[in-house]
Amino acid sequence: MSLISIINKDFDIPDHLSEDQLRDAMVDAFAYLIDNDFPKLIQILYKADVDQYKLKELLETVEGSSSAEVIADAYIARQKAKIETWNKYSPKKD
Repeated sequence: MSLISIINKDFDIPDHLSEDQLRDAMVDAFAYLIDNDFPKLIQILYKADVDQYKLKELLETVEGSSSAEVIADAYIARQKAKIETWNKYSPKKD
């Protein structure tokens, strides 16, 4: 399973984006949610299992980044961690 296919469960992201383009798209999406649909933002972060305490700490301590950037980075990192876990524990195909 790819990172974009996981993210597409919550967002409509084109399949051909580079990692930098994906991050930019996620920053824009989270900026929109912060301003316009905070309950949906919370729902997406909860569903993705982003650690709320770690995220709160990051939002309070990270300097030079917007809240949307911090949230996007945490969300993407969590989705990557899921992929690593799935790959580690899924049966190997020959």
